[in-house]
Amino acid sequence: MKVIVVGSSHGGYETVRGILAAQPDTEIQWYEKGDFLSFLSCGMQLYLEGVVKDVNKVSYATPEGMQAQGVHVFLNSEIAKVQPDQHTVHVIDHASGQERDESYDKLVLSVGAVPFDLPVPGHDLQNVYAMRGRDWAMKLKAKTVDPSVKNVVVIGSGYIGIEAAEVFAKAGMHVTVIDLLPRLLSLYLDQEFTDILTKTMTAHGIYPAVGQGIKSFEGQDGHVTKVVTDQGEYPADLVVSAAGIRPATGFLKGVVDLDDHGLIKINDHLQTSEPDIYAVGDATLVPFAPTGKDNRIALATVARRQGRIAAQNLLGGDFPMVPVSGSSALSVFDYHFASTGIKEGTSDKLGVKSASVLVTDTIRPKFVPESDGNTKVWFKLTFDPEDGRVLGAQIMSKADVTANINAISVAIQANMTVADLAYADFFFQPGFDRPWNIINVAAQKALVDLK
Repeated sequence: MKVIVVGSSHGGYETVRGILAAQPDTEIQWYEKGDFLSFLSCGMQLYLEGVVKDVNKVSYATPEGMQAQGVHVFLNSEIAKVQPDQHTVHVIDHASGQERDESYDKLVLSVGAVPFDLPVPGHDLQNVYAMRGRDWAMKLKAKTVDPSVKNVVVIGSGYIGIEAAEVFAKAGMHVTVIDLLPRLLSLYLDQEFTDILTKTMTAHGIYPAVGQGIKSFEGQDGHVTKVVTDQGEYPADLVVSAAGIRPATGFLKGVVDLDDHGLIKINDHLQTSEPDIYAVGDATLVPFAPTGKDNRIALATVARRQGRIAAQNLLGGDFPMVPVSGSSALSVFDYHFASTGIKEGTSDKLGVKSASVLVTDTIRPKFVPESDGNTKVWFKLTFDPEDGRVLGAQIMSKADVTANINAISVAIQANMTVADLAYADFFFQPGFDRPWNIINVAAQKALVDLK
C-alpha cells in the first residue's frame, strides 16, 4: 500500500508514526510545503524566551531520522491539486521548480490552518508579524533584542497572543493587547480568573485594550508605527497578529466536501467525502464530549489522536474518533492555569444550560507555611443543573496544579456526575495535597446546590 501524508505538524506526524508502528513496510510519502519538517508552533514561546536555544530543536522529527525508518520525506513540496478519481496528487517542488503527479492508495490531509490576515488598511506594512511557524519564530526572536522596538501591539488574546505579549514584556517592551472580546483569555477562563491574570499582566507592562475593533495599521516609510481601533490609537514599532486562524483548504474546493468555514467534512472514522482520503488536524471538526456535538478544537492533543486513529483506519481498522474535552493549559508570569470542557462564559454559545461552583483554598493543609509552597488555588467546576453531569472546570494557582484538570477531562468523557466526584479517591500527603482534594470540595459544594 502507498500512503501519501500532506503536512508535517501534529496530525501528519502522528499519522506517519502510527502507520510505521502498525505496518512498517507501508510505502509512505510525507510532504511538507515549507523547508523544515514538523516545526511545533506551540513551543515557540520557549524558544523566544531562550529556554530552548536552537530553533531546529522545536520539532518532532528530522528528515534523516524519518528516512532511516523508510519514510520518503519531501520538503519544499506543495500538493497543489488532488484528483480523487485518478488517485493522484500534483506536486510542485519549489526548490527545483519541477512538477509531477504522484499516485496514492490512501491520502491523509493534515493541511492545518494559517494565520488570519485582518482585512484592514496597512496589514501589509513591514513589522506586522504573525506568531506561527519556524520562519516567524526566527524573525520574532530578532525583534526581542532589537533596540528600535519600544512599543509592541499584539492583536488577539488567545493563547498565542498572550504568549507573544509575555515574551515582549519580559524583553522590556511596552505591550498592548487588543481584542474584540471584553476580556483577555475569555475563551478559556471565566471572569474570576481573567480579572486576576489581567491585573498581573498590567503589573508586568501589558496593557489590555479589550472590546475594540481594529480599523487600520498606519506607518511611515513602509513600516508600521501605530494601530488604530474604533476607540483609540496605539503606538507600535512591531505588531504581532494573533487574531485567529483559517483552514488552509482553498485547493480542496470541489475535491472533498467543505463546510461554510472551509473546514473539511469528515465522518467518525476521519474519512472525507472521498473514502480513500482522510483528514486530521486544525482543518476539521471533532466530537466534543460535553455536548456530544462536533466542535472546532485546534489543539495538538486532538490532532495527535486523529492522526493515530486515521493511521489505524486507513490500514483496515475500525476505530471511531474518541470524543475530546478540549483540555489546555498555560502559564502567565507566576500563574499556571488549565481548563477543560464547558465554562460559564461559553455555555450559552454552545446551547447548554450550566451551573458552576467556585472554590478557593490553599493547596496544602493550613499548617504548611506559604514559604514551603502552600499557595492559593482557584477551582471552578461546571455541571448540568438538572442531573449534575460534569461539563467542565478551570483551575489556577502560582503552584502548578494544572494536572488536576486531566481528572475532570476523564470525568466528562465518562459522563460522571458531581456525585461521583464528591467522594472520588485522591491521594493525600501534606507536602503535596489536602485530605479532601479541591475537586472533592467543589463537587460536594455542587451537590448542596443541586439539592
